[in-house]
Amino acid sequence: MHHFPKSPFAVPFDGSFRVKRTRTAPPKGAPDKAEAEERLTACVEEIARLQKKLYADNRYSLLCVFQAIDAAGKDGTIRAVLTGTNPAACQVAAFKSPSDEELDHDFLWRIVRRLPERGRIGVLNRSHYEEVLTVRVHPEYLERQRLPRMPDLPKLWRERHESIRDFEKHLARNGTVVLKFWLNVSKKEQKQRLLARIDDASANWKFQAADIDERQHWSEYMHTYEDVLNETSRPWAPWYAIPADDKPFMRWTVADIIRRTLKGLDLDYPQLGREEQKTLLVLRKRLEDE
Repeated sequence: MHHFPKSPFAVPFDGSFRVKRTRTAPPKGAPDKAEAEERLTACVEEIARLQKKLYADNRYSLLCVFQAIDAAGKDGTIRAVLTGTNPAACQVAAFKSPSDEELDHDFLWRIVRRLPERGRIGVLNRSHYEEVLTVRVHPEYLERQRLPRMPDLPKLWRERHESIRDFEKHLARNGTVVLKFWLNVSKKEQKQRLLARIDDASANWKFQAADIDERQHWSEYMHTYEDVLNETSRPWAPWYAIPADDKPFMRWTVADIIRRTLKGLDLDYPQLGREEQKTLLVLRKRLEDE
């Protein structure tokens, strides 16, 4: 399986990750806004070049999973990082509350339907992890899922973690490179962003009263994220806990991890055989002689 980029924000595989020890602001010595934006531009350009190779090579796909508390910056980060990619080779899926049709299937079904094809980059804006994050904080949502059996909740979460690990390992074995980003914003910064949505008329549509209600569950969400990341960060599908209080730094950091991941794949343009090259020369002459 693929070896992923090293990063100070990589969640270890040994269960030692702790939210309280995790940064929400950039570390000392991090690039300032102007430098971070310059580095982001360079990363985006290289990602675009590497995407062309990924598409032509047609053996791997890249799946980027984004999870975060509301207003952490998922949409803006996805837009900034993939702005230079070919839309025909990039698929973005944003998941909200499951539909009746989705609830008639297991919790991974709707994710499987949106997986990227070989040669493409897929992005999940929220994902299967909602079923062990939001649903865990709000177990009343399970009532709509019509599960055939209802084990005690701790057992249910353990079973879903196991299903997710197995699912992502299956993807990795079959050429899908899975990168997972938790955009870690502080409660203080989230408050400022929510206030900005209220104060800016052009951003009012983004604001939902539920965002304030969910802040009352902040500690529970942080505990749940800690458990989920420890249970599902694995060598074949690692998590990266990205400081999200500074948007330029966050976007560059995500882009750099994606860039280095693609660069680490043995991608190349298909090579034509000798006979095919001879055919090209014949066709070239035909064009020149027109």
